[in-house]
Amino acid sequence: MATIVTYEPDNSLKKGYLSIFGEIFREFQANRWLTFQLFKRDFLSIYKQSFIGIFWVFIIPLVGLATFIILKSSGVFSVGKIDIPYPLYAIISLAFWQLFSTGLVACSNSLSRAGQMLLKINFSKKSLVVAATGQAIVSFFIQFALVIILFVVYGFVPSGWIIFLPIVMIPIIALSLGLGFILALLNGVIRDVSSVLALIMTFLLFLTPILYTKPSSGILATISDYNIVYYLIVGSRDLVLFGHISAFNGYLISTAISLAIFLLCLIIFHLTETRVAERI
Repeated sequence: MATIVTYEPDNSLKKGYLSIFGEIFREFQANRWLTFQLFKRDFLSIYKQSFIGIFWVFIIPLVGLATFIILKSSGVFSVGKIDIPYPLYAIISLAFWQLFSTGLVACSNSLSRAGQMLLKINFSKKSLVVAATGQAIVSFFIQFALVIILFVVYGFVPSGWIIFLPIVMIPIIALSLGLGFILALLNGVIRDVSSVLALIMTFLLFLTPILYTKPSSGILATISDYNIVYYLIVGSRDLVLFGHISAFNGYLISTAISLAIFLLCLIIFHLTETRVAERI
C-alpha cells in the first residue's frame, strides 16, 4: 500500500516554538561555512575596486566628526558639558552608531542583492542577513583602532571595563540584526524600503543625543527617553570611557527590548523566508 505524505504550510508552528529554535540552530550550523563565504565575498567586494580601499572605514566617521566640530565651533549648536576631549567623545559614539546603522542598512539590502541566487540555490536565507551583519562588526573593530589612537593622542586612559566591549556590543548587534531580518523581507518585496531607511537613519542620528549631551527638557529630551538606540550607545560608550553605565535602568530595559525584537523577528523571518524569496 502506497504511503501518502501530506505537506502543510507552517507545520513548525504546530510543533511549538521550541522546535522552531531547534530548526534555526540546525540551519545555522549547516550553513556556517556558506555564511562565512558570503561575508568574505561581500566585505571584500566593497573595497576591491576602491582606490582608497579599507580606509573608507576611517574616512566616513572622520567626516562626520569634522562636520560636528565645525558646527560646534561656529556656534550653530551646543554639545553641552563634556568632561573629555570632544573628538574622543564623538568618535567612539560614531563607532557604536555605525555598528547599528551600517549593520541595519546592509541587512536590509542582503536579500535584494542576492538576486537569482535565492532561486537557484537551496540554502537558509538567514545566512545572507547574518553575513551582512558581519561586515558591520568587522568595520566597528577597524574603527575602534582609531579610538585607540585618540586615547594615545589625548593621553586618556579608558576604564578597565573596556575588556567587556564585545559584550556591550551584543544588544546593539541584536537590535540591528533583528530589525534587519524584517527590513530584508520588506525590501525584497518593496524596493522603496532601502531609500526610506537611509532617510530615517539620517534623521535618527541627529535626533539621538550621542554627539551632544541629552537636553534636560523639551521634545528632544522626551524622544530620547523612549529611544532605545540612545540608551544602548550611550551606556556602552560610558562604560568604556568611565566604567559606569549612564541611565542604567534605561540600558537594561533597552537591552531586554533589543533581545526580544531579535528573537521575534528571527522567528518571523524563519517562517516566511521561503515565500518571500519567491517574490524577490
